Amino acid sequence: MNDIIPIYRLPISEGPDPESPVVVANHADEGTAADNGELSHLVQGSSLEAVLTAWNDATVRLQQTHEVLQAEVRRLTDELEEKNRELTRQNRLADLGRMASHVAYEVRNSLVPVNLYMSLLNRRLSEDSDSREILAKVETGFNALNTTVNDLLSFTSHREPQWHSFLIRRLVDEVCESIGPQLDAQSIRVMTDVAPTTQVSADREMLRRAVLNLMLNAIDVMPDGGELVITSFESPSGFDLEIADSGPGLQREQLLRIFDPFYTTKPAGTGLGLAIVHRIAEAHGGRVIASNCPEGGAAFTIQLPRGRALGVAA
Repeated sequence: MNDIIPIYRLPISEGPDPESPVVVANHADEGTAADNGELSHLVQGSSLEAVLTAWNDATVRLQQTHEVLQAEVRRLTDELEEKNRELTRQNRLADLGRMASHVAYEVRNSLVPVNLYMSLLNRRLSEDSDSREILAKVETGFNALNTTVNDLLSFTSHREPQWHSFLIRRLVDEVCESIGPQLDAQSIRVMTDVAPTTQVSADREMLRRAVLNLMLNAIDVMPDGGELVITSFESPSGFDLEIADSGPGLQREQLLRIFDPFYTTKPAGTGLGLAIVHRIAEAHGGRVIASNCPEGGAAFTIQLPRGRALGVAA
């Protein structure tokens, strides 16, 4: 009897089973690829934004650095111009000083006998009032000339300060007293705000000359009266003595040239008074500053260095 072997028919698959492990793995691979694409896109976008931000920050920093450098260049340029002006001024002062010194000594030597002759003539004309009046006018002109010569000699002298300690208020009071008649004649009121115990170390005679010149300059610009304010105070640089007036103030050109020798806006001025003040301040290691007051008028401030110019009397 022949054996019958059964034949089994395999089912024909129409496609992979969605639930099969292989299909699931394939779907997972496709999802990962999509996620990687989105992630790459996000990374690229984030990198571009970071680059743009960094570029913007760098641009801002460069702009700030450029502005700082521009400001520094302007400052150095202004400082260089100021130094050049000061060098030119010093060279001009040296030439003028040598010439003025020679002229002043020659003139002064000639004025000595003239002064003697005028004194003798004044005695002989004691009973001639008309002649004495004429002689008085000659003496006035002679005194003005003598003042100019003294200014020249003072300006051209280069003596070093003789350092002494003294009360600055007492010096200011002495100067005010010496020009008191002129202050009263022009109805100028003096206000002094200088502590009586403030003591400075300086050349007293030189500083007195500087204060006197500044006060006389203030009197000249207030022919119809006004106020003269003298103030002292401590500043970052040391000791400041300010002399302010209620006159018309200073024009821009005057502020630039006010301390140049022989520069003056007065009909009978020599142009040496403020130049002498400038020379005295420099000899003490300080400086003098001219400015306009907010309420009107001009102010001149003598600044002395802190190291040896400020103290309080015991």
